[in-house]
Amino acid sequence: MPENMIDQIRENVIQGRVSSDDEGMEEGMAGQPGVTELVEQALESGVPIRDIVSKGLSGGMDIVGKKFEAGEYFIPDMLASAEAVGAAMDILQPRLAKSGIKTKGTVIVATVKDDLHDIGKNIVTILLRGAGYVVKDLGNNIDTQVIVDAVRDEKPEFLGLSALLTSTMARMEDVIRSLEENGLREQGKIIIGGAPVSDEFARSIGADGYGADGFQAVAVVEALTAEET
Repeated sequence: MPENMIDQIRENVIQGRVSSDDEGMEEGMAGQPGVTELVEQALESGVPIRDIVSKGLSGGMDIVGKKFEAGEYFIPDMLASAEAVGAAMDILQPRLAKSGIKTKGTVIVATVKDDLHDIGKNIVTILLRGAGYVVKDLGNNIDTQVIVDAVRDEKPEFLGLSALLTSTMARMEDVIRSLEENGLREQGKIIIGGAPVSDEFARSIGADGYGADGFQAVAVVEALTAEET
């Protein structure tokens, strides 16, 4: 029974079904339990949380990632699956803390001061949560001091900064310098992204990584996580 439940969770992640209301990639699935219902059922049945996360949620996202790379899935398909995992993680988070099982890490994301764009940041947030990270989204047009305070209070393993304007990308360097001045630069890794940003710019301001899009940003975070462990 536990393995069957894990299989169902994994399959519904692949289908991108958050709840029983969702249709999924295949027709005729509406009305059947989605990821959130299946996770609740698994918890009630005593299925280990570690198995739910590693075999069900992460296992499903691994398959989704391969389908995306093979051209079988597109961005909306990937996001649907990531949203399903994110919803499941909301359910599991309090239990994870009590059980002592660690998530992959905590990420703070923000669009820098004077920049109101947030679509790219929102995609990164969804994908990171889908990959098993705890993400705190500060929003857009966020003052440098607010970001610094959040890093001090939350002690995240990663900070993600976004900018879509050439006039605001310099704010990313302001954040890094302010973190240095406050003795917080070594708190975690800094990843930047956005249309005007490049790998060269990331290196020039002292960031640890650059993501050209949401998927690359997650790949960079995963690679840096692997280095740390």
